[in-house]
Amino acid sequence: MPDNATTALVTGANKGIGQAIAQQLAGLGMTVLLAARDPGRGSEAAAALRAAGGDVHPLILDVTDPASIQAAAGQVAAQFGRLDVLVNNAGAAGRQVPGTVRLDSVRAVFETNVFGVIMVTEALLPLLRQSPAGRIVNVSSGTGSLHRMTSPDHYMSRLPANIAYPVTKTALNALTVQYAKALTADRILVNAVAPGACATDFTKNLPYPVTRTAAQGAAIAVRLATIGPDGPTGGFFEDNGPVPW
Repeated sequence: MPDNATTALVTGANKGIGQAIAQQLAGLGMTVLLAARDPGRGSEAAAALRAAGGDVHPLILDVTDPASIQAAAGQVAAQFGRLDVLVNNAGAAGRQVPGTVRLDSVRAVFETNVFGVIMVTEALLPLLRQSPAGRIVNVSSGTGSLHRMTSPDHYMSRLPANIAYPVTKTALNALTVQYAKALTADRILVNAVAPGACATDFTKNLPYPVTRTAAQGAAIAVRLATIGPDGPTGGFFEDNGPVPW
């Protein structure tokens, strides 16, 4: 890999918003590691993006499996020596209604949406520190905004209570702030993004139609992955700007 090449890793990138993020980063000339836990689906998605002209490589990575994470980090180190962009996109849905909560189900959502982000970020930090301009983007959700969930003027305050998914996204936002604080000295900018509900497998069971495309949802993650050195860190953003915490 040429010294001036920019390398990005996107988790959960074999479909949906993750694949759209990988495609858009590749379109900007980056070398993209398309991470997926299913080897076949990851290879197929990477091949499709390569056929479209992108420098995209499949990477086996299960964000809930420490051994898989370490193996992936070792592969990135051996092949590229550094990492410039990490997009923590892999996510799990889950709805647990207060009064009927199954704690094992809540834990499973946390394993992917919070603990998986911590494990992947920790494993790749040594490689991000080798970058002259490291960027970390955590794909969150507007449902992780406490302001929106409690404001009478926002429709999210009227959504049914859910002990799983939105709680993990609020935790992810807090995690973003802590990593941003810790990595300022390393010139690594860390931000969370809300892509909005997009027409993907993730939203197929929603009781209302979703027309926003995965490509539209990916755009904010790509924007934060490519900000300059004077860009924000420790923030939460959507298409129109900052999302209130």
